[in-house]
Amino acid sequence: MVWSEPQLTALIADITTLDVDAIVNAANEHLAQGGGVCGAIFRAAGPGLQDACRKLAPCTTDEARIRPGFLLPARFIIHAVGPVWHGGGQGEEDLLASAYRSALKLADEHDCRSIAFPAISTGIFGFPLQVATDIAVKTVREHLAGETRVTQVVFTCFSDEVLGAYQAVGVA
Repeated sequence: MVWSEPQLTALIADITTLDVDAIVNAANEHLAQGGGVCGAIFRAAGPGLQDACRKLAPCTTDEARIRPGFLLPARFIIHAVGPVWHGGGQGEEDLLASAYRSALKLADEHDCRSIAFPAISTGIFGFPLQVATDIAVKTVREHLAGETRVTQVVFTCFSDEVLGAYQAVGVA
């Protein structure tokens, strides 16, 4: 897959089924199997992922780590640790933007042209959906405006509400 201009899309899909260079896992600091998107990725990737992640943990909030895709169609899984929402007064917005930047940096370093993100930190970490969506799209657009290998970003949504949040900021 090669695109001439950077593309941002949002769609309702199972991130584990996407044929992209890298998918992003909304990870915890221990890089351990969790619930939600994280649990689905670990189950679909197979048992090798947990063993591989043990060697990389811990990973601080705002950082990312990369592992092979194992049994997934994606070549890589990028584990990005977003912040837990504490009301917005503890730098959560900057930490979330940094998690996206770290994931995109790893994608560039590993020659990824396409990457799929879930809505990082909006599940059990409690980040307000529209605030998180605004940060995600702004950070990705800033990255795509610079020198990058990434040409396609897919925001993978788990509900109509999440899809609507991305559409509200101009992502088709």
